[in-house]
Amino acid sequence: MNIDEKDAFTEFTPSSFWSPDGLEATAPVFGDSMALPSPLGQVFATFDNFKRLPLSDRVTMVGLLYAMLDLNRDEKTFEAYDRLTAHELFIRMGLSKRLVDDFIRPTLLVGLFKPPEELSAAVVMELLYYYALAHQDSFDVRWIKTKSIAEVIVGPTMARLQSEYGLKVMGSTFVSKVEVDEATKKATAVHYLKKDGGKAGVIKDVDAVVFALGAKGMKSVVSNSPVLARMAPEFSAAASLGGIDVVATRIWLDQYVDVQHPANVFSRFEALRGAGGTFFMLDQLQKDSEVELWGGEEPKGSVIAADFYNGGAIACLSDDDIVKLLTDELLPAAVPGFKGVKAVDFEVRRYPGAVSWFSPGSYSKRPPLETSISNIVCAGDWVRMGDREHGAKGLCQERAYVSGLEAGNSLLRRCVVSGAGVSGGASHPVIPIRPDEAQVVLGRALNKQIMDTLSPFGLASPWIR
Repeated sequence: MNIDEKDAFTEFTPSSFWSPDGLEATAPVFGDSMALPSPLGQVFATFDNFKRLPLSDRVTMVGLLYAMLDLNRDEKTFEAYDRLTAHELFIRMGLSKRLVDDFIRPTLLVGLFKPPEELSAAVVMELLYYYALAHQDSFDVRWIKTKSIAEVIVGPTMARLQSEYGLKVMGSTFVSKVEVDEATKKATAVHYLKKDGGKAGVIKDVDAVVFALGAKGMKSVVSNSPVLARMAPEFSAAASLGGIDVVATRIWLDQYVDVQHPANVFSRFEALRGAGGTFFMLDQLQKDSEVELWGGEEPKGSVIAADFYNGGAIACLSDDDIVKLLTDELLPAAVPGFKGVKAVDFEVRRYPGAVSWFSPGSYSKRPPLETSISNIVCAGDWVRMGDREHGAKGLCQERAYVSGLEAGNSLLRRCVVSGAGVSGGASHPVIPIRPDEAQVVLGRALNKQIMDTLSPFGLASPWIR
């Protein structure tokens, strides 16, 4: 696509956690610190970054290191962790209440979008491992530098697919029904509707279908496709899972506010109503294109993007009340510089059931990459990828992208689809994740050896059953 990452993304950026007491912690750019084996590198890099959480509470996190080594011992063990809530695991592993409430809970609310009482311990452990513990710099992040991801990445990708491959993109359209032939066990047609009361249509004689759907979309399609539901029970199981409400806002302010870092997390605020909250200083992240942030007008002040996850209670408020919640309560309580600042314009969007909810026991119900219908495959962060698993088995944009590649690879590998210059067995290369560090490999091997020796005697892990 000829996109230069230096033009598209910022440099690696620190982030701050704010509570009613002020700054709680700062996540540095770990790659800038002295390289050490994980988790020592993370420990030393953040030693002075927790402003209020005592060291005595932080050290209780060591219990999670064993769970990290034990999690993927075998499929039965992973499923046992999946049935546990993350909160129950934290208690069993001896994590302090303050550590959980002040740091881990707000992290999960903006990372997996639910509190630990409502999340699978297995998915939480994989998230913490791959994003925080796998390697010293796993947590380092970059943000879009100008415009939006849709404009900088998705739009050019779509244009290339259209111009080079003849792809037809049907925007503002959603699938309403999938027809399946019972004799051949193949999808034969896709029915769709245009949003906002537009005309319905059908695509007949389809070669293959990729379900890049969340739980909400899956439920809608399966409920309208009785033959599909009957012949492929995995879709009905996936449709039974829940999604998480998201509220996204953008606020243009009448003056600039100096905030230490552009990426920020709200922690422990009653005004959140049980939601996780983030806010980003777009005027800092996109300084070189600030005029575009203001629609071509002369900039007047800071521009903020604030999002709420698990935000059903906030979504019930009016747009004006959501903006007032931010400008009058949350932002000034976190950063005093926001006191008295007024919104000159704003936008509020609600996305009910928009993101995956990795609830306890949900793993077995999540859709597989390859399904009972030979020409239907699935893609997305919640898809079980089997022997083509890539990274954490939960929320991950990179993993969702890889699942899309593997969905296409599966159709090509099994000769379900073909095209000009494409033969059976062709595939798109997938960049592998970095290998586990030596101490992790050794720890997992030793743990497996010990537990495999003890299990025949009924001496199962004391943390899972």
